[in-house]
Amino acid sequence: MKVTLISIPVKDQETALKFYTEKLGFLVKKDAPLEGGNRWLTLVSPEWQDGPEILLEPAPVHFEPSRIYQEALKEAGIPYTQFDVENVDSEYERLLNLGVEFSVKPTSMGTVKFAVFNDTCGNNIQIIETL
Repeated sequence: MKVTLISIPVKDQETALKFYTEKLGFLVKKDAPLEGGNRWLTLVSPEWQDGPEILLEPAPVHFEPSRIYQEALKEAGIPYTQFDVENVDSEYERLLNLGVEFSVKPTSMGTVKFAVFNDTCGNNIQIIETL
């Protein structure tokens, strides 16, 4: 068994697509229209194009429990998911220069360093480096 897809709930797929591709650097893997103006929209890491896909899931717009869960995590400051990076400090600086807002600056804790940013789509996302 292996992970092939993770879903990230987003309030607006087009806004999410721009953020995740233009700011974070992910690549579009699949983009197929669905009912109601939604899309099956997945992204992959440029460094691992055959790796797990990220589904930009519009559930908060159509499924109230998803919206409530997403808002509760955001309000509590809890990241929805995390992405591994080689160097948190350099990724933090790169993203800051692109206008990404961080709620947690690079912080070391034990064997990791992490930072948390707002993905503009309703989520806190954590980047992490293993030290």
